[in-house]
Amino acid sequence: MENSSIIKIENLTKRFPSGNGEFTALHNINLEIGKGEFTGLVGPSGSGKTTLLNIIGSLDSPTEGKAAILGQEVSSLTHRQSAELRNYHIGFIFQTYNLLPVYTVFENVEFALLLQKNWTAYERRKAVMEALDWVGLTDKAGSKPAQLSGGESQRVAIARAMVKRPEIVLADEPSANLDAKNSHHIVQTMKKLNKELQTTFVFATHDEKVMQYLDRIISLKDGMIEKEEKQNA
Repeated sequence: MENSSIIKIENLTKRFPSGNGEFTALHNINLEIGKGEFTGLVGPSGSGKTTLLNIIGSLDSPTEGKAAILGQEVSSLTHRQSAELRNYHIGFIFQTYNLLPVYTVFENVEFALLLQKNWTAYERRKAVMEALDWVGLTDKAGSKPAQLSGGESQRVAIARAMVKRPEIVLADEPSANLDAKNSHHIVQTMKKLNKELQTTFVFATHDEKVMQYLDRIISLKDGMIEKEEKQNA
């Protein structure tokens, strides 16, 4: 997209049922994120950052307001259209890795491409090995997740998110289960891919080790944007 706000959120409010009433997780959020940004939604637990990340990833939709992702309004998408948006255009990285234990590293990364159904076996193999090379794990292609360290597991998760070359990668507390050394390594890997491929990264985090690498910090408190800061310019 030209000058591209590939994520555009307008007057977004999200409520959830709670007991006999409702809980408002997000209040009147307005936000734009452009192509190639390395941005974090930052705040304590309960601030709304994961809820907002889920809406950006079309895993949920606003109660009020709009969320347009790559020009598609989340609320107007069918289940199939939401799945296609995620499968083709959005990569996800979670704090728990979510690797399938019975599959090899290669098969875990390949799984993202099998969902697209438009790759030949040769193309899939080439793309998977390239993604593993990005994260320095080509030598682990035949290993099972149980044979990996936490840092290696998260690097496999990055490769799985990146193998389809999505426009957007959403990372929810990606360093939560890692020590300091591995946290830095993981975020440096993502920063490198951000620069080389112009992939937009959006983090939900309260980890200072992650925050120091972000180009833009969007601070949330009680479901509202408290402030925005640019850094590393």
